[in-house]
Amino acid sequence: MEVVELFAKGGPVMYLLLISSVVVVAIAIERLRYYSYAEEDEKFLPALVNRLKAQSAEEVLIFCRKHRSSVGKVALAGIRAAVEGENVEFAMNVAYDDEAMKFRTRLNYLSMIVTLAPLLGLLGTISGMIESFNIFSIQAGQPLAITGGIGEALIATATGLCVSIFALIVHTYFAQRLDENLTELDKTINVVLAGLSGQSELQPADDSEGEIL
Repeated sequence: MEVVELFAKGGPVMYLLLISSVVVVAIAIERLRYYSYAEEDEKFLPALVNRLKAQSAEEVLIFCRKHRSSVGKVALAGIRAAVEGENVEFAMNVAYDDEAMKFRTRLNYLSMIVTLAPLLGLLGTISGMIESFNIFSIQAGQPLAITGGIGEALIATATGLCVSIFALIVHTYFAQRLDENLTELDKTINVVLAGLSGQSELQPADDSEGEIL
């Protein structure tokens, strides 16, 4: 009951802060589900390196199609381009940009709430203090009227700071995971380019041996 009373005393701004906190929770849940789906299997990159050394591009292509993680999609784009005779690096860069955009989705909203929530709290406090001074001017000689009103007005500021801190923690957590996943995507591009380069270097040697025989 006390929470409901404090919420009501915070003024109309409290509803906006409540919506902001719900948005933060919703984004956190959605991003957790997506990152869990899109992040790679730790065994994928080592397996990809070995297959690029031992198998043809067509066989590696079949292997990559079985992995739906972001690194799997980037590797698949590069291997498919190699099989079809297209620009491998360009294809992987396009796939990288697509996956990076998906990882960054909605993180800007968290950053906005980090800044917006304290401002909303401050707005609620200022409007509450204005109302308190109006009451004080009407009820002269009653100092409790203004001090009590200011105390209620500060509820909005405290709530805004709490929402901002929560949003900041969530944003920082996903920003760290974003950096880790982008690093894995970069490693995947380098692995595929190096592996395909090694395959192309072996091909002329095989042809020359056939001619000598």
